[in-house]
Amino acid sequence: MQKTILSLEQALTLPYASQRFAHLGWRVIRIESPGRGDPNRYIGEDTGVDDLHAYFIAPNIGKEAITLNLKIKEGQELLKRIIRELKVDVFMCNTLPKRYKQLGIDYDTLKEANPDLIWCGISAFGPDYPGSAGYDPALQAFIGYMFLTGEPDRDPMLCGLPFVDLKAGDEAFNQVLLAVMEQQERIIENAENPGGKEIFISMAQCAASWLITALPQLQFVEDESKLFTRSGSEHRSFIPCNCYPTKDGYVYLAIGNDSQWEKLTQIEGFAHCAAPSRKTNRGRLEDKDAIYADIRRGLENYTTAEFIKICTELNLAVAPVNSIKDVAELDFVKDNMLKTELPSAKQVSLYPAPADTDFLSANDYTLKCAPRLGEDNERVYREIGLSGEEIERLRGRSII
Repeated sequence: MQKTILSLEQALTLPYASQRFAHLGWRVIRIESPGRGDPNRYIGEDTGVDDLHAYFIAPNIGKEAITLNLKIKEGQELLKRIIRELKVDVFMCNTLPKRYKQLGIDYDTLKEANPDLIWCGISAFGPDYPGSAGYDPALQAFIGYMFLTGEPDRDPMLCGLPFVDLKAGDEAFNQVLLAVMEQQERIIENAENPGGKEIFISMAQCAASWLITALPQLQFVEDESKLFTRSGSEHRSFIPCNCYPTKDGYVYLAIGNDSQWEKLTQIEGFAHCAAPSRKTNRGRLEDKDAIYADIRRGLENYTTAEFIKICTELNLAVAPVNSIKDVAELDFVKDNMLKTELPSAKQVSLYPAPADTDFLSANDYTLKCAPRLGEDNERVYREIGLSGEEIERLRGRSII
């Protein structure tokens, strides 16, 4: 089952979502404004091609790109023609909701071109807040992520990755797939017109849904001083799950129950950690700062590799704090890397797909490079029936 996605996209959250459809082998055509297009094209390391800087490439491999001016009526009519002639299955956008009708990209308008169109819009807060813009860092602050991230006696911090962007992108991917499945069910049931669907994705709501261990506390904790706040690298409930220095790096040690704690205290150099009051998690919680100090003392004579070897033999959960370069060398990462070829002909490995697909396996996990701005204009507009002269006229008028 291959579908065609038409995506008016910029920044990261929607390009990430539509990228996941490219992993399935679906046709993904991104739309940008004529001129400079998506600002993310010019972010990150210079690859030698002005509109293909490093930050833009990874979430856009495997796609096509056209330009289209949707601020004018002729551009809006051309969009509907693309949907009709290419039999576009899914339209996606991450535009302010107040601009949907202004640009002629709202569901009611576009379903005129295809009554079975699945329409998905990602925005900061959804259609109830049509003029509210939002970017990942600001939403991390607004939805409490920064309040929960960092050391308790220091300033709030951003998470190390744009989790709000990525969570919303994954949710858009999931909801569109669900809509496609529902549509297929209606076809199987011999529905003459399977019908489309309008989907709104709120980045803020997606982010709030991940507060599943924090928000419920409001119902169960009477003392507000005990509500979750910043706790560094420690686990808020299980002690002593935390990050500790070794002779040559760091390890994260996760002690999840009392028997694991007892095993830890039996490791050479850790006997001083044992105490009757620490045999239960509740007792360890009351003495956690002293326990953290005792574990740090025990690790003074171990390298990361030595300590991990011992813990692995005891079935204790432990991990090195790897650099991104270290992660790139892990077998399950290295063997599943998505690859592409830059315009310079250099082959690069980018990141692993979240799950294997038949399409990726059949293509050695290689997708064509992210497209240049308007790279596929000629081919796509000819595909919908425009002549070379008509395409040149549209270029001349800055419609494409």
